[in-house]
Amino acid sequence: MSQESERLSYAQAGVDIDAGNALVDAIKPAARATARPGVMAGLGGFGALFDLKGAGYADPILVAATDGVGTKLRIAIDTGHLDTIGIDLVAMCVNDLVCQGAEPLFFLDYFATGKLDVAAATRIIGGIAEGCRLSGCALIGGETAEMPGMYAADDFDLAGFSVGAMERGQDLPAGVQAGDVLLGLASDGVHSNGYSLVRRIVERSGLGWDAPAPFAQTSLGEALLTPTHLYVRPALGAIRAGGVHALAHITGGGLTENLPRVLPADLGAHVNLGAWSLPPVFDWLRQTGGLDQDEMLKTFNSGIGMVLVVAPERAEAISALLAEAGETVIRIGHVEAGAGVRYTGALA
Repeated sequence: MSQESERLSYAQAGVDIDAGNALVDAIKPAARATARPGVMAGLGGFGALFDLKGAGYADPILVAATDGVGTKLRIAIDTGHLDTIGIDLVAMCVNDLVCQGAEPLFFLDYFATGKLDVAAATRIIGGIAEGCRLSGCALIGGETAEMPGMYAADDFDLAGFSVGAMERGQDLPAGVQAGDVLLGLASDGVHSNGYSLVRRIVERSGLGWDAPAPFAQTSLGEALLTPTHLYVRPALGAIRAGGVHALAHITGGGLTENLPRVLPADLGAHVNLGAWSLPPVFDWLRQTGGLDQDEMLKTFNSGIGMVLVVAPERAEAISALLAEAGETVIRIGHVEAGAGVRYTGALA
């Protein structure tokens, strides 16, 4: 048979349908572990069903968010440490939802790769399921795309999409006033923003991913893959307790760009940089990269991953509630007349 008349198959073109089916079977137990009230149908259909009344809502407003993990994926790919990158994906979506006052309800993921490795993909999606479980959010669907020619065999990309809900009239921000207190919640590290700069700094340092981290008792790659902190449950608890006027997820743009997003146009934030100590990973990045304070504050979370804007008379009670939920709470400043963020003190 000539080359022109040889029978071809999808597998010969680089796409293994059987591997995709095997992956779905492998991740079903992890997805089932995220089930919550409202889930009607999950993996396997052409779409997933969710019952808002079954979730306990009477007059709900839906809130949606989508995001990715950025170039932090490159470190996961290069090191083979794949188990927590899915937590990052979930956190980047659900931490945004809660800033609107919404409870995350369900999550869908998009996983694209050049060559589907079922074992590796199971680890990645297992991390997504774990992030959903920790957030009270059901993993009810997704898409796995094997795309030879678009990605190198071992490369992959992730995107996530989450939907949450709130009762009508309970959306945030609302009622922000001058004098409101800013409560910062500590981050667990770099989270999922600024990694193009992080990787450039690591390159400058001359260290490999498997080298001991200068700032932690683990390898550099593992330390920089510390997953994004999930703030959903403590934040929802604070909202339900009353007195929370706004929340800001400190992602790309840092405190400088994200705090003003939740403030009225005529109000700004005063942040005391001396209220907390710069975590060791950020101090290493600053020193090794020669970064000035402005660059740190507009690129990284610099140790503060979420900020709650709260009524001053409720600040002490909300701080105690958050601390009881396991959060490290820092009173970092207050809302004032003006615009933007006014910093006093210095990162140290």
